[in-house]
Amino acid sequence: MAPDASLSDDEKKLFPLKTVANVITLFESILKRTTEPDLALLSIIVGCIENTLTCNHHIFGGAKSTVLPTAIDETSEKLITIAPIRREDDFPEIEWSTVEALYVKFRAVIKSSVDLTHYGCPQFATRELIKRVSDVIWNTLTRSYYKDRAHLQSLYSYLTGNKLDCFGVALAVVAGCQVLGYHDVHLALSEDHAWVMFGPDGKETAEVTWHGKGNEDKRGQPVDPGIQARSWLYVSGNPVICSRFTEVASLVSSINPSITATTDSLEVASLQQSLLWVLYDTGHLTRYPMALGNLADLEELSPTPGRCPCGQLFSQAIEVARRCYGNSHVYPYTYQGGYFYRNRMYKEALESWANAADAIRSYNYSREDEEIYKEFLEIANELIPFVMKVEGSGHSARSILKDSECFAHLLRFYDGICQWEEGSCTPVLHIGWAKPLVNTISKFDSQVRRHVVISCSEMTEGDTPSMKPPAKEQEEKEERLVDSEVCGKAAEQKARLGSTALAALTDLCGRTVLSPAFFLGSDIKTGSDSQAFHTLTISGTAASTDSPVKMMNKPKLYLRSHKMAGLKDLLLSEKLNTHAISLQLTAQSQVQLGGRKLRGEEAKDAKQEGREVNLSRPKRTRKE
Repeated sequence: MAPDASLSDDEKKLFPLKTVANVITLFESILKRTTEPDLALLSIIVGCIENTLTCNHHIFGGAKSTVLPTAIDETSEKLITIAPIRREDDFPEIEWSTVEALYVKFRAVIKSSVDLTHYGCPQFATRELIKRVSDVIWNTLTRSYYKDRAHLQSLYSYLTGNKLDCFGVALAVVAGCQVLGYHDVHLALSEDHAWVMFGPDGKETAEVTWHGKGNEDKRGQPVDPGIQARSWLYVSGNPVICSRFTEVASLVSSINPSITATTDSLEVASLQQSLLWVLYDTGHLTRYPMALGNLADLEELSPTPGRCPCGQLFSQAIEVARRCYGNSHVYPYTYQGGYFYRNRMYKEALESWANAADAIRSYNYSREDEEIYKEFLEIANELIPFVMKVEGSGHSARSILKDSECFAHLLRFYDGICQWEEGSCTPVLHIGWAKPLVNTISKFDSQVRRHVVISCSEMTEGDTPSMKPPAKEQEEKEERLVDSEVCGKAAEQKARLGSTALAALTDLCGRTVLSPAFFLGSDIKTGSDSQAFHTLTISGTAASTDSPVKMMNKPKLYLRSHKMAGLKDLLLSEKLNTHAISLQLTAQSQVQLGGRKLRGEEAKDAKQEGREVNLSRPKRTRKE
């Protein structure tokens, strides 16, 4: 595709871009085409606007500013200070000549470095070809890794500063393959990583970027080992597999409006929000939970008139994650939990966090899962204790500390974390987790704790609950909870029947002993007493049925992890043994004591090869 063919004459007339409306019109025109959009061109345009408004942006103290409240973290607020906006423009002019020069430069870098004749000019991309494109991008970057630096995800950053983050490298590789004419190469996005799918049927996978501290040796390799290791980084083989339009959505979703740690650009945030709505309306976010969550966050800060509320968008992201990706994605739940938390809907927040732990329980923890580990650590050690502090400061009858369902959510949250640890080579829980848990549990009265009906997993030594797909686990869990609830109600009814019958029997015995017929040896089963004895069971049943007392529904909880199952009696005891709870929670899980246990296909392969399913490994010191 020649540079001039990337945009039509009408689209070029929109330049210079000076307002958000100009950019929206340009994207709407491109997305309406029947031909696929040019990733390199759009990434340069968006990156140019973002970097112009956020990098080296000085805010003058005497200038009139717009201040908007938003959450920098989950426990405090920050102020967004925005420089004055000119009436006619939203940002400095973006000239077509600037965009075109950078676009031509990118095409020249790719085409001059990759000779297709060396690969036989294949119809579809090959692993060696993709590896070569990845090498070209990789070798032209600066020698530093930029894991947590902002504004390094676009080709504008690459072409002007030779810097890219993890996502930026993957996007550049796909854009490079598009420049070479290979339209079968597409992004595959997990919640903290990216790789490519390619081949005639689009099923082959290849690493093209780095993660963490830079694993360049993985580039060109398939991602199957990560999937088989059940790492969250690879979402059990359920990534968002992008079309070219979904890749446009990904580069829009990756826009970062932050100027500093405490200030955001209102213009960039407005641009991102408007572009996401354009992609939403054209149906390109229907299978993209992360983008829906980002849009919901933006809508929470600045609602768009006539659009659905942000709470509905959070729920939609969760529905997509469950329907399209087997509940393998965690962030939709943490996004929703953060929203509930910020709006002081603490019970709903606890439920969302427990649902997030349900999603993570099917994985094995590894050092590459650092981001989601920090997310759960913040929830457990900062957000939940803050909720307990707020709720414990008053004496309201509606406090969540008096709600047994909230206690059940709390236990389910930690049960998911404990099961995430089971089968993993690296421990998750340490004393830093145990202390907040013990303090939180101690806030709940013993009557509230004992109101939860807890059942535990009955697993054989060679089984782990994570061997089943998450969707199947959820179905079976719901079935068990229904059965448990039915059995619980039946037991309560039986107890009430028994107590009523006992009272009737006591009354009958008293009247019988005091009857003269008893001392004269006459038949005691005559007269009214006989009738009373005969109708004992019936009267007991009737009394229980007509009783005006309504039994409160007790929340049912099914614990799957070994650690939480071992804590069952301690959690329900009238007086908490905090020391025992801490020891149990920080101990190596039962699965780890026998060495790492293999799951799923890995275990089947081991049995077929005659290897032991339990792989012994040397003990390692837990990092406190």
